[in-house]
Amino acid sequence: MILTTTSTLQGKEIIEYYGVVSGEAILGANIIRDFFAGIRDIVGGRAAAYEQSLREAKEIAMLEMIEEAKALGANGIIGIDLDYETVSDGMLMVAASGTAIKWIEQKISV
Repeated sequence: MILTTTSTLQGKEIIEYYGVVSGEAILGANIIRDFFAGIRDIVGGRAAAYEQSLREAKEIAMLEMIEEAKALGANGIIGIDLDYETVSDGMLMVAASGTAIKWIEQKISV
């Protein structure tokens, strides 16, 4: 499965568009992680626990989007967009969306 943020695939011919596919993941707050992240914010540095949670949420959202595309018969997703939103206090959502497509190698005439 080819995944890209662009709207075209160089060297590939898009033969079918299946429409928008998406995946979402919501993160809950963790009191201990929040406490240590707050300390890091005060003294500087990176909040590694939050970064890891966001990476995991992004992976979940991407995998859900890919599974939805596969179920449609797609072999690629173009125009991928990732959004990070605060849902409520202590809740974050990561959403991935794009257009599911079927592509083939372009035929080059000589």
